[in-house]
Amino acid sequence: MRGDGSGEFIRLEVDGGVGTIRLDRPPMNALNKQVQEEIRAAAVEASARDDVRAVVVYGGQKVFAAGADIKEMADVSYVDMAARAGALSSAFTAVAEIPKPTVAAVTGYALGGGLELALCCDRRVAGDNAKVGQPEILLGIIPGAGGTQRLARLVGPSRAKDIVYTGRFVDAEEALSLGIVDEVVAPDDVYEAALRWARQFVNGPARALAAAKTAIDGGLNGSLADGLKLESQVFAALFATEDQKTGMRSFVENGPGKAVFNGR
Repeated sequence: MRGDGSGEFIRLEVDGGVGTIRLDRPPMNALNKQVQEEIRAAAVEASARDDVRAVVVYGGQKVFAAGADIKEMADVSYVDMAARAGALSSAFTAVAEIPKPTVAAVTGYALGGGLELALCCDRRVAGDNAKVGQPEILLGIIPGAGGTQRLARLVGPSRAKDIVYTGRFVDAEEALSLGIVDEVVAPDDVYEAALRWARQFVNGPARALAAAKTAIDGGLNGSLADGLKLESQVFAALFATEDQKTGMRSFVENGPGKAVFNGR
């Protein structure tokens, strides 16, 4: 695997068109300020690079991320956190805004900020030993990096409130039934399962995939009428791409599913 973009704790490793944003801050990948900003930088780089066509976010074989660095937060004042909270949220939003298919490969714990990071991906693959949750309430706070918003949009307000209010850990089987994760496999198979999903898109129509993500995510933020307008705009724009011409000509000449796209 070829490592390119890297910080002290976060690496962007690119291999065969798939970029892996690798969290590596032993033992629990605690998400301190430095880690958060390195995640932002890796997401921005993955977004910009033409050789990255899909992205896996991975914490390693033992743990995804067990949450924020509480030692760093414990003595922070309201004034300081008020100044920092927006940057915390936007660092994770940089992952959500990667204009390519993204998948979180979750082993072990994905708690607090760890679950919030996983929720920024399009899909989540978890080991059968995984435990996810938003335990911030047990610290006298609430999720502050998207947990109250992305979780509620994913599983509905009632289920999100149960998870946020109680701070309980949700095991892999329940997380699958609730739709928090999309696939459960043996822990040793998590990364390969995530790669398998991501590799589907390496030779796909990159502009159309980005447009699909824009339409779905953007449409969830407003009314149905606004979403339909957005869909129409990004749909029409694809008729300016090479892949649209390639895909339709291939369909006419050879039938469906045989087009070879160049991502432009």
